[in-house]
Amino acid sequence: MNQSLQGKTIVVTRPRAQAARLAGWIAERGGQPVIFPLIEIAPADDPQPLQSVIPRLDDYALAIFISPNAVDFSLPAILAVGMWPSSLQAVAIGQGGVSALASYGIENTVAPVDRFDSEALLELPELQRECVGGKRVVIFRGNGGRELLADSLRERGAQVDCVACYQRLAPDDGAPLEALWRSGQLDALTVSSSEGLRNLFDLLDDPSRARLRTTPVFVPHRRIAELAHELGLQRVVLTEAADAGIIDALNVYNWWS
Repeated sequence: MNQSLQGKTIVVTRPRAQAARLAGWIAERGGQPVIFPLIEIAPADDPQPLQSVIPRLDDYALAIFISPNAVDFSLPAILAVGMWPSSLQAVAIGQGGVSALASYGIENTVAPVDRFDSEALLELPELQRECVGGKRVVIFRGNGGRELLADSLRERGAQVDCVACYQRLAPDDGAPLEALWRSGQLDALTVSSSEGLRNLFDLLDDPSRARLRTTPVFVPHRRIAELAHELGLQRVVLTEAADAGIIDALNVYNWWS
């Protein structure tokens, strides 16, 4: 049995509902996973935008789901009213969204294969100007976030509506992590979003920020790695995409370097 992480305490910072798989893989390899979400997911404060778009879904050509959370916080309300429109093409930003949509019976979802971000979505043939020009597109997402996807589709001639169906909340207590650092029991962190990394840095006191800068931090996207370097982190490991990329990098990391 692979025990490459024996004796290592590794913090998994994904939202709680999405942390179990990576935490399980760490445990299978002898590590001690600590789930500490840097973003908590909750329903949107105002349900009206979602409720108002549901009766008009037949008007849209594409429905884009920014994350599995966007699926889970919109599909139950949509399907409670009626069937998913047969003419509405579902688009997901990654395979997690594809799986989430399939769990609600929505198949043939379009999604990137190699990279999972707005830039990769915008490279899909189905989102090029000749396909979206003059069409209506709805984007299901959380509060705030980047506007690149919506703005780019509008530039390509699409009429875009953004629906915030959930919200992301930052944690307000860094004491559990600070205690692990003080006791010498925190060996690495995995961070899967730039927003989460900012939340982490804002949460910590100065001594813990200093410890963070010398702790291995595994990130699955170049943009997160760039932010980590800007914040002064010295042991940033850029992995392949998603949980599979993170666990592969953890397996081969030289912990004694």
